[in-house]
Amino acid sequence: MLEGGGQRQDADVIVIGSGIGGLSAGALLARYGKRVILYESHTIPGGAAHSFSRKGFHFDSGPSFYCGLSDERSLNPLRQILDALEETVPAIAYDPLGHYHFPEGTFPVYRDARHYREAVAQITPQGATELHRLERRLLSLYEALRGIPALALRADFNAFPILLSRYLPSLFKLLPHLGSVQAAVADLMQDVKDSWLRRLIDLECFLLSGLKADGTATPEVAFMFGERSCSVVDYPIGGSGAIVEALVRGLKRWGGRVHLGAHVEQILVESGRVVGVRLRNGAISRAPVVISNATRWDTCTKLLRREDLPTAYRAEVLKTPAIASFMHLHLGIRAEGLENLTGHHVVIHNSNQDITTPGNTCMISIPSVWDANLAPPGHHVIHAYTLEPYEGWQRDSSYKERKRQRAAPLFRALERIIPDLHQRIVLELIGTPLTHSHYLRRYQGTYGPAIAAGQSTFPGPQTPLPGLYLVGDSTMPGIGVPAVAASGIVCANTLVKPEQTLTLLKKVNR
Repeated sequence: MLEGGGQRQDADVIVIGSGIGGLSAGALLARYGKRVILYESHTIPGGAAHSFSRKGFHFDSGPSFYCGLSDERSLNPLRQILDALEETVPAIAYDPLGHYHFPEGTFPVYRDARHYREAVAQITPQGATELHRLERRLLSLYEALRGIPALALRADFNAFPILLSRYLPSLFKLLPHLGSVQAAVADLMQDVKDSWLRRLIDLECFLLSGLKADGTATPEVAFMFGERSCSVVDYPIGGSGAIVEALVRGLKRWGGRVHLGAHVEQILVESGRVVGVRLRNGAISRAPVVISNATRWDTCTKLLRREDLPTAYRAEVLKTPAIASFMHLHLGIRAEGLENLTGHHVVIHNSNQDITTPGNTCMISIPSVWDANLAPPGHHVIHAYTLEPYEGWQRDSSYKERKRQRAAPLFRALERIIPDLHQRIVLELIGTPLTHSHYLRRYQGTYGPAIAAGQSTFPGPQTPLPGLYLVGDSTMPGIGVPAVAASGIVCANTLVKPEQTLTLLKKVNR
């Protein structure tokens, strides 16, 4: 690494941030033979998907729902990246997926489409009939998408030689569905009249994207239903950190380097193009390409100077709406008498309130149900979270009390599952939007951009600044682990020749 203004390049590509998007892009570029250096500000890699430990309890910090890790046929872009890197993540398949707890009763959520419809029919026979029609449309799109793996995608016209030479029949199969690709799920629901089913679909969409059916992209929900029906839902042994470790191993296996506790202070721009980065310790690392896994907002306002970007582009980024942040609970509890506990739960407190109202919809994951090694013997780990606006939060004298007040809906939700919860708690951690913002270095601790399908689209990896690319949930295809992994694929492929991608696709038989 250079300490001054020398012109020698330290790498072909520098990646800022070790979230799933950054790791995916960096590892895939290393697989292509590029010299890659990844800098991560935190001492733990993984971004929102990192794991951490306290007193023998091992917690996921963010995502808790995964699919296709143990299925080589899966459409999951993350699985495709792991295959390309020659890495694996052992995982445990399970069904039912979990339970949705409405005020009027509990709904079991099954992987298998037929069982899922049967559970809906117990509540609303009309809804089950309407759901079957909607599922057929979603699964038809999923089947059309199956023929074109995410590993083949890129964000420029060089995508066409790959698609035409290897996936022409699949392209024809996809043509009838092109209208659905940019549509919102609500656009497919004109004949869904049952109010309970509409509420259920809104909830399924919200859990995926942070938006309801009128803002969630159809391919995202088609992917969800398709993977449930045609692949497998599974949990990585070792938690989300096991996925991160596999990506880090893959990056290093193919010659990339990872520096933890290495905070990038600034992306360096000379003569109108990116030339590298400067770290907080003053060290300079040079490369002709920099990939930022920070959010669009943070990249523009914290990593670049105002004059480095066109005024119109910067203004467009800053006006992008953001989904709220979170309240988090990480608990260690005694497990005696909880032998029949399931791993995923969603609790809706009030049917008369919108599901996006902070505190009304609470997500709960108990991963030690599948992987007992995540907790000391005789104990469980719990991660529960709900939306919470960033505005108004500050670390003042009332911060501790406000934390407990705003976490109350999470405790009430958990008591729906474990009535004597408070008597079982042996470790309690409460996180706020400030926690989320601090540890993940995310703009206002946000879940991601509130870009509604049918009204706008997520941008690709390119920026107006030559040499600067973006990955993660600020870019196409959006929010969620499969989506951010796909963003890494799209960016990496865009930076190499189509022939290199075709060679890789043949090697991994995609």
